[in-house]
Amino acid sequence: MKKLLKVVAYLLGIVVILAIGGFAFLQLGFPKVDPAPELTIEYTPDRIERGAYLANHVAVCMDCHSKRDFSLFSGPPAPGTLGAGGDRFDHSMGLPGVFYAKNITPHGISDYTDGELFRLITTGVTNDGRPMFPLMPYSYYGKMDPEDIYDIIAYVRSLPAIASEIPDSKADFPVNLILRTMPVNATLSKKPDPSDQVAYGAYLVNASGCIECHTQVSPQGVIIPELAFSGGRSFPFPDGSVVTSSNITQDKETGIGNWTEEMFVGRFKQYQDSGYVVPKINPGEFNSLMPWLMYSGMKEEDLKAIYAYLKTIKPMKNEVVKFTASAK
Repeated sequence: MKKLLKVVAYLLGIVVILAIGGFAFLQLGFPKVDPAPELTIEYTPDRIERGAYLANHVAVCMDCHSKRDFSLFSGPPAPGTLGAGGDRFDHSMGLPGVFYAKNITPHGISDYTDGELFRLITTGVTNDGRPMFPLMPYSYYGKMDPEDIYDIIAYVRSLPAIASEIPDSKADFPVNLILRTMPVNATLSKKPDPSDQVAYGAYLVNASGCIECHTQVSPQGVIIPELAFSGGRSFPFPDGSVVTSSNITQDKETGIGNWTEEMFVGRFKQYQDSGYVVPKINPGEFNSLMPWLMYSGMKEEDLKAIYAYLKTIKPMKNEVVKFTASAK
C-alpha cells in the first residue's frame, strides 16, 4: 500500500510540475507578436477626416466604444459618450467571460504611443503585453492598409477626452489561457483601387467585419467559415428578446439574391434622409443590433463596392427568424 501511495504521489507531482510548466510557458512565451513599431503619425486634418469616416461609418469603432442607446432604433451612441467605452459583453451573449469596451478617447489611451496603438488595433496585444479577447475584430483590422489604421489613430487622438473608469475584462478558464495563443502578427495589405469594385468591396467588407455578425458560430463562439454570410447568429437584448442576423448571401429566397444595387444602397441611405426620425423602442418591441445609422453615413460608391463583392458570395439557403420577442 505504501508503495502504491508513493507511486500516486509521484505521478501527482509530475502532473503538478507539468501544469506549472505549461502555465509558465503560456505566460512567458505568448502572445507571440512583434514589438510595437517605432511610429509617429502626423495628425493632419485629412488623416483625421478619413479616420472619422472609417471609425464612424466603416469599421464603426464607435459602435462598441460608446454607450449605445437601445431605447432608440438601432442603438445609436448616446450623446456625450463617443469613445468613452463601458459597454459590457458577457455570458448572456454566449461569451466565455465578461468583457468591456475600453475608453479610446485621449483619456483612455494617453499612455499608448502611436506604435503601441497600431499593434493593439492590428494584433490585439496591449502595451503591457496582454492579449485582448477577439470581440474587437483585430484579426480583420490586421488585414487592412496601414494608412487606414494611421487615420483611425489620428482620429481617436482628436476626440474630446472623456473621463471614465472601465473595469478590466475577464475571460473564463481555460479561455483565459487559450487567449494568449490567439494574437498573431498582422498581415497588412494595400487598399485596392476603388475602380476594381469587387476587390475594393472585399476590402471594405473585411474592414466592416460583416462576416462576424452575419455568420453562425460554434459553441466556443468561433464563426463557422462554411456558413459565411448566411446569417443566423443570434444576439440577446437585456429584456430577453433576441435578434438574429440576416442571410446576405445571393440565395434568392432567404438571402439578398433578388436585391438590386439601388435597393441595397437605399436600405442603408434611408436612415440618412433628412426627414428620418429615429423611433423610440419599448422593451419587447423589434430592435436591431445592426448600427444602421452609423453605416448610413458610408459613401454611396463604397456601398456599391460592397454590393459588388457580395454578389460574388455563393448562395446559401438559410431562413432566418429575424426577431423573437421576450416571453416575459
